[in-house]
Amino acid sequence: MRNLKALVVRTGYWRPGEDYLERIVVAIKDFVEDGDVVTVSDKALATAMGNILDESSVSPGWVARFIAKYWMRYVWGYFLGPLCRLKPANLRHIREYPSEEGSIHKQVALKHAGVLQALQWGSEGGIDASNLPYSYVSLPFEEPVRIASEIRHFVESRLGTKVTVIIVDTDKTYSIGRFHFTPRLGPMKGIHSFGGFLTYVIGRVLRLKRRSTPIAVAGSKIAVNTALDIAEAAHRLRGSGAGATVWDMADGFGVSVTDVTWEMLEKIDHKPIVIFSFR
Repeated sequence: MRNLKALVVRTGYWRPGEDYLERIVVAIKDFVEDGDVVTVSDKALATAMGNILDESSVSPGWVARFIAKYWMRYVWGYFLGPLCRLKPANLRHIREYPSEEGSIHKQVALKHAGVLQALQWGSEGGIDASNLPYSYVSLPFEEPVRIASEIRHFVESRLGTKVTVIIVDTDKTYSIGRFHFTPRLGPMKGIHSFGGFLTYVIGRVLRLKRRSTPIAVAGSKIAVNTALDIAEAAHRLRGSGAGATVWDMADGFGVSVTDVTWEMLEKIDHKPIVIFSFR
């Protein structure tokens, strides 16, 4: 990605119901030019669009309880976690995985992502609780390409600027040569999604090249490898907001994972947009 310049755009935290199209245009209008690539965080979009779920209303079944109490604590805590070289802090949290709240979360993963995804230690299929308050989690988009196209059209209609829009997620895609695969549901065309936790384990154990995942591209044809490089660059420039995991977020605020509030999140520096220019 030689000669590629990047500009991180701060917008503040987006709550549900936010006019994300207007926020994007206002944020980029003084910086964007024809041919630029505008990347947008899928978590910020999911939150603004209300594509989130309050887990406090969910009742877990016996499979979810088994996964939370035994699979997470023991299989991930003492075998798969060390095998995948998870950070010591994450291993500690997994070994102390909460039985009740964890069971509820796994029930949501079973329903919205399937068994192989629910057996993942976190971000099951794109379901994510980081940078969200209380018991909320974000869900993967059903039509991400439509959303990316909507953003592109709105930018062009308001600013007269032709851009490419990429929706990006921090979940990783692994690469072997030109073959790219991810455990995350619904990546861009050209990235294969399968295997759930097994794909994650394979990628980590084999130490394959891993980059953040482009979910959708609209506006121009971009090679998958280039889109992956852009997604990873965007992630590194944006940072992790209130925390890379729900545990990091809670520790940063000094509260339990379900006691984070909207007001707390609004105090954090949020940068959901990165503009890339090839000029």
